[in-house]
This record gives sequence, C-alpha cells and structure tokens, in this order.
Amino acid sequence: RIVGFELSPVLWRKIGSQGGLSAGRVQSVAVKLIVEREREINAFNTISSFKVEATLAASYLNDKLINFKAEGERFNQKDNAEKFLRSCIGAAYKVTGIQVRPSKRSPAAPFTTSTLQQEASRKLGYGVSKTMMLAQKLYESGKITYMRTDSVNLSDTARQSIKKEISKKFGDNYLQERFYKTKSAGAQEAHEAIRPTYIENQQVGDPELNRLYELIWKRTVASQMSDAEFEKTTAKINISTNNAELTANGEVLRFDGFLKLYLESTDDEDNDEEAVSRLPNLVVGQQLQFVQLTATEKFSRPAARYTEASLVKKLEELGIGRPSTYAPTISTIIKRNYVVKKDKDAVKRNFVVLVLKESNIKITTDLENTGAEKSKLFPTDLGLVVTDFLNQHFTNVMDYSFTAEIEKDFDEIAEGKMKWSKMVSDFYGPFHNGVAHTLETASRAVGERVLGESEDKPVIARMGKYGPMVQIGATTDDEKPRFARLKYGQSIETISLEEAMDLFKLPLNLGEHEGMEVSVNIGRFGPYVKWGEQFISIPKGEEPTDMDLQRAIEIIGAKQIEDAPIGFYDDKPITKGKGRFGPFIKWNNMFINVSKAYNFDNLSQQECNELIEKKITKEANRFIQQWPQEKIAIENGRWGPFIRFGKKMLKIGVNKEGNKYAPEELASISIEDVKKMIEAVEPGTFQKKTAVKKKAATKKTSPKAAKKATKR
Repeated sequence: RIVGFELSPVLWRKIGSQGGLSAGRVQSVAVKLIVEREREINAFNTISSFKVEATLAASYLNDKLINFKAEGERFNQKDNAEKFLRSCIGAAYKVTGIQVRPSKRSPAAPFTTSTLQQEASRKLGYGVSKTMMLAQKLYESGKITYMRTDSVNLSDTARQSIKKEISKKFGDNYLQERFYKTKSAGAQEAHEAIRPTYIENQQVGDPELNRLYELIWKRTVASQMSDAEFEKTTAKINISTNNAELTANGEVLRFDGFLKLYLESTDDEDNDEEAVSRLPNLVVGQQLQFVQLTATEKFSRPAARYTEASLVKKLEELGIGRPSTYAPTISTIIKRNYVVKKDKDAVKRNFVVLVLKESNIKITTDLENTGAEKSKLFPTDLGLVVTDFLNQHFTNVMDYSFTAEIEKDFDEIAEGKMKWSKMVSDFYGPFHNGVAHTLETASRAVGERVLGESEDKPVIARMGKYGPMVQIGATTDDEKPRFARLKYGQSIETISLEEAMDLFKLPLNLGEHEGMEVSVNIGRFGPYVKWGEQFISIPKGEEPTDMDLQRAIEIIGAKQIEDAPIGFYDDKPITKGKGRFGPFIKWNNMFINVSKAYNFDNLSQQECNELIEKKITKEANRFIQQWPQEKIAIENGRWGPFIRFGKKMLKIGVNKEGNKYAPEELASISIEDVKKMIEAVEPGTFQKKTAVKKKAATKKTSPKAAKKATKR
C-alpha cells in the first residue's frame, strides 16, 4: 500500500491527463510483464523452414496396408528442400531400428487458487474474476473448501472419502494415494487445497456453478487415482538413395488410470503438430511402401500473449502476489486502461508445399490463417507510457526479484523472524526520497515518437489529453499543429508514417444522401458514417478511408432497417439494437436490456410489452425524488438510498436529530437540503465565486495632448 500511496500521485502529476491512474507493487509489475511480452512480439522476426514428412504404408492383418507418417530433417531454404525430395525419387524405405518403451503420466495436484483460475480459463473460458466470484458462492454455500489458498494438501478425512469414491466408481486398480508438495515460490499453505466439502456430491444445482464445481470435483478425485500407462514406439527408417533417416513415433494407451476421469489442459499454443498416433506393427528390416513425401513451409512464432490465466501462472512462478491478489490485480489494470482484454483476428499468409508422388515433384502455394488470438491481454498506449515512466524513475519497484523479495520479507514478519518497523524504514526512506526527486525533476511523460516529416514539419505520435494521437507540426511553430486520433488497434509504438498521414484524411466528406451530408470519421468507439446528425458504426474490417458514397448509403440503409419499429407501446415506437452490453429494445428514450431468456431476433409484441412494463416499474421504484435541471436525484440503491449528482453517487447524511432519514422524509426533502448534503461531501460545489472588481483604468495623457491642454 505504501508503494501505491506514494506512486499514484506521481502519475497524476506526470501523466495524469487520463485521470484515475494508479501504481502498485504488484499491479505495476503485472503490467510490465504484459508490456515486455508485447514488445517481444513486435520485435520478433519470423523465420520460415521446410518440414519434411513422409507418408508410408506397412502391411497389417490380411495384407491390409496401414498408412503412417514419419518425419525427416528441416531445411531452411526451399531449394534445399526441393533438392532433398529429388534425391528421394525411386528410393526404397526400410525399417532399421525399433525402440519400444513404457511411459507413465501422473495426475495433477488438487487446485490452488492460481491453478483453479488457470484451468477454469482454459477449460471453461472463465475470466479470473468470474472464477473467483463463482468459487466464493460455492464456498459460502458449503460446497467447497476455502478458495484463496496456495496449498496442494488434502486432509486425511478428505483422502479417505476420495479413496472410497474411487473404489466404488472405478475399482481398486484405479486407486493410488498421493501426497503433494507445493512448487510455488513463497507459498504459505495456511489452508487445504480447494476441494469439494463432500466428495459424494458430484454436482450442484445452478448450471454455471456446477461447471466450476465439476471441474474441482474431477481434479480432486483424479489427484488420488493411478497413473496412466502408455507404450511408446520409435521407428527409424532408412531412405536408400541418400542414406537419410526418417523417424516415426507412435503411442498406445495401455491403462487409462486418472485419464478415465480428467486431463489437465496446457497453455502451449506453439504445438501445432498432430497428436501422436498409433503405428502399425513394424519389424527391423521390413520394407515399406512409399505413398508420398512432402516438404511444407512452416513459420517460427513468437511467445503467445498472456491470457488472464497464464499471467497468474507467471506471477506465481516469480513469487509475486498472493492467491487473494491475483483477481483484483487483473481487474485493476484493466479498469485503469493499462491493459485491454480482446480478440485478435487472423491474417492470411501464403505458404509453399512441395510434394513428391509417383516420381514427380509438384510445388504449390497455399493460404493459411495465422495470428488469431482470443481473450488475450494487450497493453494500451497508456500502459506503455506508465510502465516506461516507472521503469525509468523507480527501477527497484519494477524489478521482479525485488517484488518477490518483499513477499519473502512479509512471510518472515508473519513468522516473527523480522521486525516490520525495520523492514518498512529500510525501504521507505530511500523510496520516499526517490518519489520527491521525481516529482521535482522528471519531465511530463507522453511517450512521444517522431515518425518522420511532412512538408518540413515533424510528424509525432504521442499521448494526448484524450488518448493516443498523431500531430503534424510543433507547438513552437508559427502555424498551429494539426491533430488526429489513432484508430482502434493502432499504437504509438508501431504506427508508421504512412498510416499516420492517412488519419489526416478524416473527416472525409463523401457527398449527400436525401438532402443531408454524408461523411466518415473515427470517434471514441471506432470508425463511423455521419449522416446529418446521425452516427452509424462502420462494420468491423472496413476502413473509413476506403469508403465511397455508395457503400456509406448501404450502411445507412441497413441501419434504417435495423432501427425500424418492431412494435408500439402506448402509441410510441419500439426499436431494437445491440450495444456494448448486449441486445436491447428502446422505447420512449428508455433502453431495456433483453436477456438470453428471450429470442431477440423474433421478439413478440407481448414480450416487448412485458419488458417495457418491468422497466417502468423498476424505474418508478428507483427514484425517490428527481431534479433533472440540477442533475440531482435521490435514488434507491442496493444498500439503501443515495444521492446521484451527475455521474457521482454520494452518501446521504443524517437528519437534524442525527438519525438516518426515513423514506417519507426523503420523499419531501427540499433541493436546498440535498445541496447542503452534497456540499458536505464535495466542498465548494455550489459556492458562488465572487467576481473580483477591476479597478477603473486611469487614462494616461499623452505628451501631445498635454501640450495642447497647456496652450488652451
């Protein structure tokens, strides 16, 4: 808290045009991880290579041929891959070695907070906050043990219950009692692992809660089950024409063990190879039938961006944070607009395939989708600027090992091995001096990047008052600089000069439609068509600079059809649409959310009436009193009445007797009394500023006028 308390005001002063900025020992390091990963991805140079793979066939029962694949070496150049394929024309393929070895796979430990968050993200698609909210409900209803833990231990009672359940459901050969030790740095192990309270209960009622509960149940039970047993086969195959060697791998499951119930997911996105398949029975010296040989162009890939789950995993590996801090940390960095969670569309990419078949080599170019990402964490320009500023001025706070050491110090304080006062004084003195020095000497941080020049004026990308932007010209020039906002998906760090100059083409006037001007531009929520006073979003994937009048008219027409009334209530039209928070209907300037219980595409008049009447009743109960002209209202809230003043929600004071206001008192309270309550919370809100009277200017008499006056 000391770190955040001291650093946040520094950000307000040095970057703070965005408002609501904050820093913290864990949150700032979490943002740094995401920023560093993004820069690593941007700096990554993709390298192509050609993967050689043979499709061969071996005879099986009744001389039936079974196809299987074997891999060869990779080649960096297409010419080398083609040369290798040519050297294989007319070759014989013979098995030169067989290795069969048993292997085992053990189940994962029961869930800790972080592993539950990771697995719920991978298997169920739940965000960290949602997982913790559902786990909290399960805990409060007595279904699971405490959900904020870094321990993988199970109590003796729990293990005995699990053993009975496994024996009953699967048989004794599936049972293997296990004791786990945590691998997490700085684990406190104050609680048990997360497990069902009663193992015999395999499900709970609510569907969404049940999905998480089933995951916990399966993981817990599987942790005490037998290993899965495999037989792995590796075959070496010789190519007669060049003595090159191919390798074929196969795997057979001999005993399923814990896999009968549960398989842990992974974060590995780089493994695009096919799953290991079963090989036919092969023997050394066996001649194989050739089907085809391919050399397929493959591309190296950078490390994947973090998901919420993989970020939690990384923080835990570094020993940063506690089980209770992961979810709020991620929520905070998203709320502060340092990071956004979003999908990334795939892009098309050509790749080359060489195929040797029947002594002929065929070379083709194919197309693949690459780079698609779902629910990944991307740093914003604000996150980049804040991280760079903190890295420059507070190196120790942003150092991963320093943050982990602080966690260890906390543990030693808790164990009585260190005095908290000494630890705080050792850290706080130098840190506070650094804060004071930065406030006094550091320049304002805007993340400025010079892209080039246009008409002898600098073109600069930087943070502005309302977010990332590009400007042409400097503030010191005689001519006023021109500004343009960056498009969604563009970044100060990666935007090119050409892309920046395209932004100055907007707003672009396209012409007229039905007597009203049509133009395109980019706003806060993305590109749009403006028709008269109406703003219509441009569909995803279309660029405003590529828009012509005809396409704009099509978008306007589609919006008119979408906005056409689907019915009437009280002689007023009902329309429908989709917004940031999902589908809605609009009636009498009232927006009403439509839940999944309704078929939004086919809403009936009766359903519309039902939705509107519910909303009217809700709104009637919402307001106790309203003063629209003052933007003030007294509303009923979840935890009692409150004052809404503009966008602010303020606490209601006490009455003259010092008691809480009764409902009837609030219904008759005057606006003057409400303003006094607001003034008490927000001093100076309604105080009238006294105008400072200007002194009457004394007219100075010029020397010439004085002379004339003297002559008179």
